Amino acid sequence: MESRLDYIESCNVNYVHLMPFLETPEGRSDGGYAVSDFRKVQENLGTMEDLESLTAACHKKGINVCMDFVMNHTSEDHEWARKARGGDGEYMSRYFFFDNSYIPSLYEKTVPQVFPTTAPGNFTWLEDAGHFVMTTFYPYQWDLNYKNPRVFNEMMYNFLYLANRGIDIIRIDAVPYIWKELNTSCRNLPQVHTIVRMMRMITEIVCPGILLLGEVVMEPEKVVPYFGTVEKPECHMLYNVTTMATTWHTVATRDVKLLKKQLDIVNSLPKDYVFLNYLRCHDDIGWGLDYGTLMAEGIGERSHKQYLNDYFQGYAGGSNSRGELYNADPVTGDARFCGTTASMCGIEKAGFEQDAAAMERAIRLDVMLHAYMFMQSGIPVLYSGDEIGQVNDYSYKENPLKVADSRYIHRGAMNWKLAGNASDPDTVEGKLFGQLGRLEQIRKREKVFVADADTWTIDTWDNSVLCIARQFQGEKIIGLFNFSEQDKTAWINETDGDYVELLSGVERKASGVDIPAYGFYYLKRK
Repeated sequence: MESRLDYIESCNVNYVHLMPFLETPEGRSDGGYAVSDFRKVQENLGTMEDLESLTAACHKKGINVCMDFVMNHTSEDHEWARKARGGDGEYMSRYFFFDNSYIPSLYEKTVPQVFPTTAPGNFTWLEDAGHFVMTTFYPYQWDLNYKNPRVFNEMMYNFLYLANRGIDIIRIDAVPYIWKELNTSCRNLPQVHTIVRMMRMITEIVCPGILLLGEVVMEPEKVVPYFGTVEKPECHMLYNVTTMATTWHTVATRDVKLLKKQLDIVNSLPKDYVFLNYLRCHDDIGWGLDYGTLMAEGIGERSHKQYLNDYFQGYAGGSNSRGELYNADPVTGDARFCGTTASMCGIEKAGFEQDAAAMERAIRLDVMLHAYMFMQSGIPVLYSGDEIGQVNDYSYKENPLKVADSRYIHRGAMNWKLAGNASDPDTVEGKLFGQLGRLEQIRKREKVFVADADTWTIDTWDNSVLCIARQFQGEKIIGLFNFSEQDKTAWINETDGDYVELLSGVERKASGVDIPAYGFYYLKRK
């Protein structure tokens, strides 16, 4: 990776999030999230010394480095787990061990299952140890018991050790799950916030340059508390998960009403709250939408989830998307979705069918979505490969260690041959790379994109067109985004002056704006 930093720099990024690189057992790693040694890098990736070399090289280019810190659980191959399995009481107390099913059965009454089809239940029976152990995620990931203070102390030593390797942002994985209590859902308990607050205090004293990024994949009212308060701050940054899922709902329905409501909620929050905005990441898409609002319009949760999954697989709604389901539950009808941004926008289908017109539409949709994402308050994040339109990688099906996990469809290796086309504007890769580059320069140049800017949505009187306005120190930009494959008109009427479209340089009024299919405009007040 160190040899690719010039390319990463050319993507105009100043932050890279490394997917899990600590030692994990082959075939029982959950993508690297079952750590067997918090102080050792996977041998196929290098060594701790190589990591320090990489972070130092990133810092010379002004690039910050983020890593995952998996603190809810360890691998069953971790030293603590092996000693616990052997009957050492000290190490058994670092997990949740029970010699019969009574207490586990009580937990099961109130604790939801994370993966009911692939890893049902929240406990695993260890035949050789004669005990049950709590395993919220997968049987090989043993939940840590933070009621034992040694667990917190030892994990913070690991945290600081990794900070000393040059890590700048530490992403706390699965934050809501880290405290367990009988007769509760074991999610978002008050003690979780106490632990995160303690982590924040320690970092501010020992390594104040470190930022905490919380992974809280839940609805906004449960996400926001992880920022803490002004007096008792917790995470510096959180993921804007619900907006991401609602964005793809908007693509499938061509209706921006729910997205507009979601953005209004986020825009009403204190400006000190920093969200990471993204279209896709390494994980699946769970359809955690505001079904209360949708139900008021006669849209049922189960039927709508079915429609979204059918749409993005390419089966419904005039879809051009391609992808696969993850953890489909035939009983509840629930399922999550996997696929790259490019494949979900139709680039894969258009390329396979050699349809030039369809490819242009797919590229327009892809770029429009990025332009909209850049317009949000917070920090925009690109998923590796999105800058060149990398499509789904189905080769994971040939790997017996990956075939059961469809998330690997969008975790394919970077295609460096295609990346070589980034400078050729006649290629798909070059078209995307060039257009995203221009958007990135606009976002870097225009001061209305600062976190303190006033941000709001404007009614367009067309359900397919979203309008976002930003204003700061007298400057104002209006973003218009057409989520339909049909030409539309945004019936806005901003009469506070003349505007110029930032990409084309064309002067125009910000009223009755005609927007082509999957098009967008950045209008700046003169």
